[in-house]
Amino acid sequence: MPRTSLARSPDAVHELGVEAYLYLYPLVLMELTRRQLTNVARADRSGRSPMGAFGHARAYPLAGARAVVRPNFDTLYSVAWLDVAAEPVLVRLPPTPGRYVILPFMDMWTDVFAAPGTRSTGEDGGLFAVVGPGWAGDLPDGAVPLLAPTPTVWVIGRVQTNGPDDYPAVHAVQRELVACPLSEWPEPRLVEGHVDPSVDVATPPLRQVNRLSAEELFAIGADLLARQPPHATDWSILARIARLGIVPGSPFRADALEPAAREALAAVPADARAAMLRRGAAPDAVVDGWRLNRGPMGVYGNEYARRAQVAMVGLGALAPEDAVYAGLVHDAEGRPLEGGRRYRLHFAPDRLPPADAFWSITMYDAEGFQVANPLDRFALGDRDPLAFGPDGSLDIVIGHEPPGGALDANWLPSPASGLLGVTLRLYAPRPEVAAGTWTPPPAVREG
Repeated sequence: MPRTSLARSPDAVHELGVEAYLYLYPLVLMELTRRQLTNVARADRSGRSPMGAFGHARAYPLAGARAVVRPNFDTLYSVAWLDVAAEPVLVRLPPTPGRYVILPFMDMWTDVFAAPGTRSTGEDGGLFAVVGPGWAGDLPDGAVPLLAPTPTVWVIGRVQTNGPDDYPAVHAVQRELVACPLSEWPEPRLVEGHVDPSVDVATPPLRQVNRLSAEELFAIGADLLARQPPHATDWSILARIARLGIVPGSPFRADALEPAAREALAAVPADARAAMLRRGAAPDAVVDGWRLNRGPMGVYGNEYARRAQVAMVGLGALAPEDAVYAGLVHDAEGRPLEGGRRYRLHFAPDRLPPADAFWSITMYDAEGFQVANPLDRFALGDRDPLAFGPDGSLDIVIGHEPPGGALDANWLPSPASGLLGVTLRLYAPRPEVAAGTWTPPPAVREG
């Protein structure tokens, strides 16, 4: 087969390779996540389910769960992967009076294109029709159309859960959450899946995609481009990466590249992931040690590095109107947070996290996974029985050992060693968060 000559320097090939990697990374990560989470015969209690059916997490993730990075411990997930290529899928959201719920619909490029729920549509629920590209027809009366940019859609529903004692009430909501193809409405059949033994269900999807070579990622990405339409604004990046042989509708052939070009691509994965980390670590985005995610979230436009970076650190992120995530990257003195050390977050009475729904602080390891601890306590927030100071202030203590006394109620256990990953979440954040007039307090190291 004739080889493709790029007639350009190795540096130029490397630059194009990094651009292609950043562009395709979220799409490939979504697909590997879909393959793993739908590789079951029936929905299970972890939230996995066949294509076209909701799987409901019945409890918070266990310490060893590794399917999704940075899972929250504020809500129980209800997750579905939908195929709307042939016909719409109807999704029924039940009423949820007094309970925060959000049902974000995400395309395969990780953009949230609709998010029914408490903030947007209220507590009365509704019937929503997820309509794929190019479909035309009639929908049932009262169904609200949601126009999906790609024929595969990920729904990551979150229902407020006030601790394990609240599970039965949340399960009642989950039982009423239904997905049904238009042709079967209103009597959906039981969806049965197929277990493909070739699918790696043991390795987290993030690790799977991060160990791919550039050529492997490009091959998967090119195949997906034939089925998952690029956004209309992607024309320019598609024109550029076509020089590498990455063309929607055509398989990527690494053996068509000149040997020098293939050699130039070898360093692309590491360099591209380093660029993602730099994109998320911009100095002006860190205040008092907290990375505040000032850039796009949930909907990214053509900011491909940002989109890839968010996918890497928190696939399934919501738009900032629905939730804000702040990551604690260093202490008050600029030092990385370390396991085995003790830190204190002091919230003054008038500086408690401003959220119309609720807030939480969650502990992860450096990779974004929860770590076992004697209390099975992975998060603390305003729905926990926290101990406040006489003046109404609040101290959260982070450490491997409990602080003792009343502050044990405010203890967020951390690993004994390694770097820590602490995330503050605010659900339905108030305007001062977006305006930057409220920021979290620094973490003061005490030992």
